[in-house]
Amino acid sequence: MAGGQERILRRRIKSVQSTKKITKAMELIAASRIVKAMARISSARPYYEELVGVVSDLSASSGLPKSVFLGAPPVADKKGILAITADRTLCGAYNSSVLRATEKRVQSFKHAGKGTFLVAVGRKANSYLKYREVPVEASFTGMTDRPVYDDAREIAAPILAAYEAGEVDSFDIISNRFYSAGNQQLEVTQLLPIDTTKFGTKDNVQPLDFEIEPSPETIVDPLLRMFVEETIFAILLEASAAEHAARQRAMKAASDNAEELIKTLSRIMNRARQDAITTEITEIVGGAEALGAGSKVLDESFLLTYSSKGKASA
Repeated sequence: MAGGQERILRRRIKSVQSTKKITKAMELIAASRIVKAMARISSARPYYEELVGVVSDLSASSGLPKSVFLGAPPVADKKGILAITADRTLCGAYNSSVLRATEKRVQSFKHAGKGTFLVAVGRKANSYLKYREVPVEASFTGMTDRPVYDDAREIAAPILAAYEAGEVDSFDIISNRFYSAGNQQLEVTQLLPIDTTKFGTKDNVQPLDFEIEPSPETIVDPLLRMFVEETIFAILLEASAAEHAARQRAMKAASDNAEELIKTLSRIMNRARQDAITTEITEIVGGAEALGAGSKVLDESFLLTYSSKGKASA
């Protein structure tokens, strides 16, 4: 019985050790990808900040023509949501937090009498919403690991088309934002209409009046479309870094748990081996004592018989 238990424990320990090797390797891979993702964010940030400055100056200009992307949104029966998840799992609560927030927001729109124009990024969002029978207008996969600007342009296409056509009156992005390797937070970002108040204004600086050629109408809207694409791209980069950080943290926790389980199983196996050894020693000692007691009984019986025969012959 003890030998069989020891074999089972050895197999379990070997299995957990194999799992630990996999999780450790995934942890190291995710850690290396965090550095690359942070470098991509740093490379893209200057362009985004300059574009924010241009849009901010344009929005403060008195000669800016009316645009559907600024000011009061169009009246529509739907609100838009862009949910960004990962294509893979094993990253803790990274996907589930976005999906729960998305589902909660869909329900709140439904209670308010509004429909939802939902755009899903990542296989996890697509499969989850399909399982929940939540209608998805557009879905994209294969973009979350290493997003590029063309991915943002592809995602922005149905969003801009629906907004300009008046199908939706707003669009929000639900994603995880990367602050550091140990800090990622769920955020809801207003994409459309463009909220110029979040840009802020510089103190003691008068708004600029631009002279735009050939005309403001041919320049402003394309620029604002570009700003929407760049905003999506910036959030995709943040989400990618957050995904790798969440996976690195989840795999580290899995490796630590595997190490603790190996220690626990090793203690149980050592205790079982010690019990088996103690049982064997007890059986040997008991057998030896039984043999010794049997020999003594035989000797006493032999002496008694011999003395009885001696007396009888006398």
